[in-house]
Amino acid sequence: MSDRVASDGDAVTTYRAELARSGGTRRPCLRLPDDAALDPGEFVRLVLDGDEYHARVDADASGLLLRGAYDNRRLARSDREGTNRLVEWVRGTDLEAGRSVDFDEVTPGHLYGARVPGRRTVYTVTRQPDDSLAAIAEDLHDDQ
Repeated sequence: MSDRVASDGDAVTTYRAELARSGGTRRPCLRLPDDAALDPGEFVRLVLDGDEYHARVDADASGLLLRGAYDNRRLARSDREGTNRLVEWVRGTDLEAGRSVDFDEVTPGHLYGARVPGRRTVYTVTRQPDDSLAAIAEDLHDDQ
């Protein structure tokens, strides 16, 4: 069973994030606000225009950022394969590096959304995976 929550509802915390360039590349990335309680290396789900993707939280000298959003966690881990849905999303908007985006915290540490400022969206909130099951899956993946 899943719940639906609106981006402007009391259950969602909205921060300002910034579109930036990833390192020396021209590829856009999402610079996260200092208030976001995330850690480098964490994997989160990121909703872009209603579609849910997987993203890894990275860090550089300026703080936390998301360099990409991918169809599954394996692709998010490698960051070299698959289509970067964050890049596609940015190209589909009129936003560019240096501009702000709304960064919604739907389920802390698990589900987030990025949207053009002022646009409203509704998120589908599914149950977060059990940490112990996620740890087992990680162990199995690492053993391969």
